[in-house]
Amino acid sequence: MSIVLTHAYYLSTDPKEHRIMKPYPPLGQLYISSYLEKYDVKNYVFDTTFSSKEEQLQFIQAKKPDLVAIYANLMTKVEVIELIKILSTDAVYGFPKIVLGGPDVTYNTENYLKSGAQYIVIGEGEETLYELYLAIKNKTEINNVSGIAYLDNEKVIKTSARVKMKDLSVLPLPNRKAIDMQLYLKTWKNNHGQSSMTVSTQRGCPYTCKWCSTAVYGQSYRRRPAKLVAQELAMLKEEYNPDTIWFVDDVFTVSHKWLGEFHKEVIKQNAIIPFECITRAERLNDQVLRQLKEAGCYRIWIGAESGSQKIVDAMDRRVKVETVREAIQKTNKLGIETGTFIMVGYPGEDEKDIAETIHHLKIANPTHFTITVAYPIKGTSLYNEIENDITIQPDWNTSTDRDIDFKRTYHRKFYDYAVRRIVNEVNYFKKGNGLISKYKLKLKSMAALVLMKYYKFR
Repeated sequence: MSIVLTHAYYLSTDPKEHRIMKPYPPLGQLYISSYLEKYDVKNYVFDTTFSSKEEQLQFIQAKKPDLVAIYANLMTKVEVIELIKILSTDAVYGFPKIVLGGPDVTYNTENYLKSGAQYIVIGEGEETLYELYLAIKNKTEINNVSGIAYLDNEKVIKTSARVKMKDLSVLPLPNRKAIDMQLYLKTWKNNHGQSSMTVSTQRGCPYTCKWCSTAVYGQSYRRRPAKLVAQELAMLKEEYNPDTIWFVDDVFTVSHKWLGEFHKEVIKQNAIIPFECITRAERLNDQVLRQLKEAGCYRIWIGAESGSQKIVDAMDRRVKVETVREAIQKTNKLGIETGTFIMVGYPGEDEKDIAETIHHLKIANPTHFTITVAYPIKGTSLYNEIENDITIQPDWNTSTDRDIDFKRTYHRKFYDYAVRRIVNEVNYFKKGNGLISKYKLKLKSMAALVLMKYYKFR
């Protein structure tokens, strides 16, 4: 038996991401590939990022795998459903059993199964996919495999929950040789002047932000030993020589003890590569910032989401806006770039909250900031809270959770223009823009404010 691991993200068909051109490889599937190889399970990874659906289908047709395991998330759901339909209806592909995993499948299990998938992997995929493979190969009872769902006479059967992997040291390194890593490195280098790679050191997040999905790794905290992470960085430095590393962890400095060990090991192993990471403001202090800088950190993304304490509390972020602001300022002073995330349109947010967010960004002065309009992901506390207030619920097969809308304080368009207002007003305030540029930014900010007023009462 053989397995093809694949996904359905095609960079060439995503205009926004094509402009940004900061793609990263499917790290989760590379972990699964290496885990399967550990047990001598024949598998192939078809990475679609720089490819097309036609090439993907040609590959599957040529390999005729027994299983096709597809990763699904919000961005790729519609393409995944289309891929399932093709593989399950055209005999040239050999009618492989289709297995789905990823963050979008846990709370949409029935929909995906009724779209043609045979099995859903709920949660972490390594152990579950291996055991499912053995059950299919040896024709043993499927319902003895923990962490899966399937249909039996149109009824959804969910087996017992998979116990989360506690000791992450048993995980082999991601099978990066299964794909063309040079495509990613060259794309980054050509578009941004420096190459970048991803590394994962932890699974799960112990925090309770209401809008955040914990569908795969759960509300937990598990960490790879710092020594092994440093070894991985040393290997990447030797084999790929990336200019930067992006640590994909939710809260990189959640454990100060682990960070101290990481700091010691990367220096000891000569494994320092400039990196950026995400963390929370209250998990930063002078010693942590010093260790991060000495270990190679050049940019820290510090979660804020809003400059309004009312909204931060509604999100259950459990942090003070002042703490976030001070952490950004302190990081800036140390010469480390800062980034922060902002979300507008959260339930209960009003015009005053938007003004407080603008004030927060001006005072904190992060090097970078990104903004999104809040949307409810199924399975999150936010979704549960607004479920009865949903105003737009598009057809599941042709939409994603991003398309869902709910009753907000103001019209949805108000928050679209609030994004423009925040971006232009904060950039106007920043130093470095010429007089003409500042004039244009101010005009755009004022125009957005007028349109916000217009949609405020519609």
